[in-house]
Amino acid sequence: MVKKFQNFVGGRWVDAESGQTFENRNPANWGECIGLFPKSGRGDVDRAVEAARKAFESWRLVPPPKRGDILKNVGDLMVARKEDLARQMTREMGKVLAETRGDVQEGIDTAYYASGEGRRLFGRTAPSELPDKFNMAIRVPIGVAGIVTPWNFPMAIPTWKIFPALLCGNTVVFKPASDTPATAAALVEILMEAGVPEGVVNLVHGGGGEVGTAITGHPDIDLVSFTGSTAVGRKIAEASGATLKRVSLELGGKNAQIVMNDADLDLALEGVLWGAFGTTGQRCTATSRLILQEGVHDTFLGMLIARVKKLKLGDGLDDGVDVGPCVNEGQQKTVHGYVGVGLEQGAELAAGGRIPRDGDLARGWFYEPTVFTGVRPEHRIAREEIFGPVLSVLRVHTLDEAVAVLNDTVYGLSSSIYTKNTNDAFRAIRDIKAGITYINAPTIGAEAHMPFGGVKQTGNGHREGGWTVYDFFSEWKTVYIDYSGGFQRAQIDNYRS
Repeated sequence: MVKKFQNFVGGRWVDAESGQTFENRNPANWGECIGLFPKSGRGDVDRAVEAARKAFESWRLVPPPKRGDILKNVGDLMVARKEDLARQMTREMGKVLAETRGDVQEGIDTAYYASGEGRRLFGRTAPSELPDKFNMAIRVPIGVAGIVTPWNFPMAIPTWKIFPALLCGNTVVFKPASDTPATAAALVEILMEAGVPEGVVNLVHGGGGEVGTAITGHPDIDLVSFTGSTAVGRKIAEASGATLKRVSLELGGKNAQIVMNDADLDLALEGVLWGAFGTTGQRCTATSRLILQEGVHDTFLGMLIARVKKLKLGDGLDDGVDVGPCVNEGQQKTVHGYVGVGLEQGAELAAGGRIPRDGDLARGWFYEPTVFTGVRPEHRIAREEIFGPVLSVLRVHTLDEAVAVLNDTVYGLSSSIYTKNTNDAFRAIRDIKAGITYINAPTIGAEAHMPFGGVKQTGNGHREGGWTVYDFFSEWKTVYIDYSGGFQRAQIDNYRS
């Protein structure tokens, strides 16, 4: 029998108001149905927001170190269930088991980091301009946080948002991606078992057009954190602007790896293989462009094509598999459509470019790892986010040209350069327009205790991860304490005799 899942609202598991459900299927084997999930709507969001608003009044008064203790419990439970969570995630969205284990570990790291922040929500003190007066600024909770997350990191990204939100004293209404609802349900079960009170975290399944829109436009949601496409991010910013919500947007990317003539080519090869084809290229930080200096272009390209053709496609639960499926049929069609666009615009297909139809691969949404050569900066495959296993190779003459080509996109998330020249590395750090730059490492590999986010149309300036995310999920409150016993006036000319 197929398992039926429910929403979690006000501390209770409940069906959607409509009674309707949707299927969650394995992208590596579309015949396998993982579960049925509630097809929710605006009424379900309303009830979740009401529960979160009510719970906020007591949760905001829990001391931050005590909130941190609960998140420590969350991390411990995730450690104990790491393998089960990873296997479930691979069945839901397809990436290989080694990657889903890493996805869970990212959540564990985030839980332990957040736990420590319970004793580090530091404020500031400053001297007053008046005698016998004390000035300070403290951090306070904001209210109800709407959390909308994607399918490619179904454990890590929700934890990046939910754990800091809770640690800062906010309550949560959580809408996971419809492709990965089971992982979200498992996370909420862990949060409850760890000691999160009723109503503090509420889970509402359903589509972005129904549930996501209801969350971002809800007048009683105070802040929204969203990870997804730039197009959807714009709509969320517009909807949230009507009520002046605080909004954090982590959006698309068109990331590039530069390989200079003096680079360690073997190291650079491992980097681009992992960056371009890890998670089947379905990462906002994926290496979508490879920029090769002309002195190593031909040699490196030969090395790359030979390795790409040896990558093994298959079910991410099977040993020896390098690349799993696209998350669904629509994503597979999008990838194949961009391959057609690349060919129409004159790029040369050096590897891949096909939907495999052989054996077990025919049961899922697989796509061959694909490499285009002869790509020019103006080509669409060099400018638009594909979100699949497609790599565009561009040739350049100099470092300045390489950086210019890398910057020539509306996105600015991650970047990478391989070089043994320290001066070139520091020039790249200075001149690349991106939120993240790696030296002699691929464009993927963020760590939980460092800021994560980008510039230009990759986001709206906020950062997830590390210490910076706590500024988004808390409000600064300035406090003045006058112990002079008399009436003193600031903001006037106290310097006149």
